[in-house]
Formats: sequence, C-alpha cells, structure tokens
Amino acid sequence: KKFEKKFNFPFYFLSDESKEMLIAYKAWGKKKFMGREYNGIHRITYIIDENGIIQHTFEKVKTKSHARDVLSVLSE
Repeated sequence: KKFEKKFNFPFYFLSDESKEMLIAYKAWGKKKFMGREYNGIHRITYIIDENGIIQHTFEKVKTKSHARDVLSVLSE
C-alpha cells in the first residue's frame, strides 16, 4: 500500500499468498536455473480492462524494454 501511494498509481496491486491466482493465470510453475529445477513465479504481464477481460498478455517479459512495451500497447 505504501508503494502504491508513494508513486500515486491509479490502479490496484494484488497479493496472492495462497498462489491460487498465480496458478489460475499460469504464472506459477517449473523453472530452470543453472541446471536446477524448481517451482517459481513466471514473469507474465496481463493487461486487464475495467470489465475483467484480458486485453493483452506479455508471456516473455524482457525487463529492459517491458515498461516501453506496455506503454506502447496502452497507447494503441
């Protein structure tokens, strides 16, 4: 909540301690790093409209260009 207020974001942030939503949105699952397999959060971004409908999905988030990519989609 502090982060949201500090930067005056006009949208809500969610927390999913039970992983129920992560699993439903296919954002939780097997990952590999340096030969090790483990479960973790996949970097996926969903743009959801005011009616709860997914308008766009970024399945392979590239951290260096992601903000620009999202803003590009939102300005269409």
